[in-house]
Amino acid sequence: MSKELIVSKIRNGTVIDHIPAGKALTVLRILGITGREGVMVAIVMNVDSKKLGRKDIVKIENRELTAKETDMIALIAPTATINIIRDFMVIEKRKVVVPSVVKGLLKCPNPTCVTRIEPIETVFETISTNPLILRCVYCGSELGLEEVETQLVSSIT
Repeated sequence: MSKELIVSKIRNGTVIDHIPAGKALTVLRILGITGREGVMVAIVMNVDSKKLGRKDIVKIENRELTAKETDMIALIAPTATINIIRDFMVIEKRKVVVPSVVKGLLKCPNPTCVTRIEPIETVFETISTNPLILRCVYCGSELGLEEVETQLVSSIT
């Protein structure tokens, strides 16, 4: 018996592969996907991966990710790869890259930070990718992966 996993191909859209196991639903929340969009969304969770041990995969029909969406995914799933599909063929494959600077996506946790008082765009520097640590360039406050995930998910809902 074959151990091959069969998930139907999509004609056009995006496949997000090599998501750390258990993060697929967070990726969908970050992208604002609820399942009511009327397009095929396939989620495969906790499958064997030579690279990660276990991984998740998300297929989204008729949608290509923006640069902002790719950056958000990179923050919570830095091992992910993005495959753009057109006419059932992979026309582009790229690894996500944790941005060295994150602008305007997150709020500083420091209530006295200038970005919380004045209408100034937040700017965080990436201090570490594993574990994820971002530091506010204005006040030095830090955000970890859990807070980043919480903010990205709540900013969409």
